[in-house]
Amino acid sequence: MRKTARMKKTARATLLVVMVSGLFVCGSCQGSTVSSVSTGLSTVPSISTTSARNGAVVVTLSSTTSGAKLYYTLDGSVPVQNSPQTLTYEGPFLVASNLTVQAVAIAPGLVASATVSQSFQPNIPSGTLVWSDEFTGSSSVDQPNPQTWTYDTGNSGFGNQELENYCAWNSSAAPCDPANPNAYTDAGGILHIVARPPAAKVYTSARLKSQGLFSFQYGRIEARLKLPESQGMWPAFWLLGSNIATVNWPACGELDVMEHINGSNPANEGYDWVQGSIHGSNNLNGGTQYHPTSFSAAAWHTYGMIWSKGEIQFYVDSPSNIYATFTAATQTGTWPFDSGPEFILLNLAVGGSWPGSPDATTVFPSEMQVDYVRLYTN
Repeated sequence: MRKTARMKKTARATLLVVMVSGLFVCGSCQGSTVSSVSTGLSTVPSISTTSARNGAVVVTLSSTTSGAKLYYTLDGSVPVQNSPQTLTYEGPFLVASNLTVQAVAIAPGLVASATVSQSFQPNIPSGTLVWSDEFTGSSSVDQPNPQTWTYDTGNSGFGNQELENYCAWNSSAAPCDPANPNAYTDAGGILHIVARPPAAKVYTSARLKSQGLFSFQYGRIEARLKLPESQGMWPAFWLLGSNIATVNWPACGELDVMEHINGSNPANEGYDWVQGSIHGSNNLNGGTQYHPTSFSAAAWHTYGMIWSKGEIQFYVDSPSNIYATFTAATQTGTWPFDSGPEFILLNLAVGGSWPGSPDATTVFPSEMQVDYVRLYTN
């Protein structure tokens, strides 16, 4: 139950509002009327963990106060809203290094809770596998792990004039067909993301994302992928900032570990290629192609990114094979990649402003296959 006290003071009267945990202070407020000042406290949030790999944990914050927002820090400081060190909680995040999580809750009309704190000392060596999805299903057609993956759905074009309808698992919303899922795992440990044409110029596919379920900041992430080579196909393995709902794109930051369009096109480039890119606000954009002799995206390759403070590096097949490096010091625009965790996306778009539309040569069904997604400490 929300508790409030009605308080009125004459002009130039001084009201002292007690600051709890350094959040929402009103040291000396002046005015003829101040009303609806709360005497209630938000409930102290809780910190819970689930095991990841090799000592790493996934941290979940929660509050029993209705409507409360949670704020946290990882540097030992007390959370203070709008401070550079304070993050808004958007979902579970990985902890794979020695740090302290401090969190507070605040609900409308209530004073901030006291701070809850928990220290983590996993002492995990560099290069250690700390999280993965190996996509092992129990049958030939199984649901991707619902504790890790949710879905974007619909046919909004997603800002790129894409043509596909994205379908969630078991969706029967037309033109989706639960008997022919667009994303499924098999018993051999492969995730299939399949583009299908259920009718003329109608396409279905899938876009999996870990938003609200799993996120991380810093580390080396990679996926082993086999990509479609066909006109209008646009597979991608990428990340978005968990704060996208509050700061929008591109301020949230986008990290494209791998993008690929159409396939080998000797008439244009004369070679097959993939690309790693970064995007942020104020015209922060960078992208580099990878196209060594005889490279084929239709073969299995490992696509990876090394994410460190102030630096992003992309590689293919081995972390020693870095083909692109971007740094906060050398990029123009606003660097968002040290401002909090990001979530993972895997998708196969059809058409759009970059690849163009399918044509008579396009192969359907086309699919992007994913052997695994793995995350290591730097």
